[in-house]
Amino acid sequence: MNKLTQSLRDQSVDELSATLYETQRELFNLRNELSVNKKLDKPHLITALRKKRARVLTILNEKSAKAS
Repeated sequence: MNKLTQSLRDQSVDELSATLYETQRELFNLRNELSVNKKLDKPHLITALRKKRARVLTILNEKSAKAS
């Protein structure tokens, strides 16, 4: 398990929701910049943010299943 995943698992549900919101905003801004400029300085960030979003959603779902 890598450091990012471990740090996400240590967060509460509220903190994970905030992280999810922040990640989605960053992803939206990058995609918006891509559509306007047709080019990004760091295009790999889109893939990284998509993976981070998936990790956060997975951990949120695990925590909600565990709580039920």
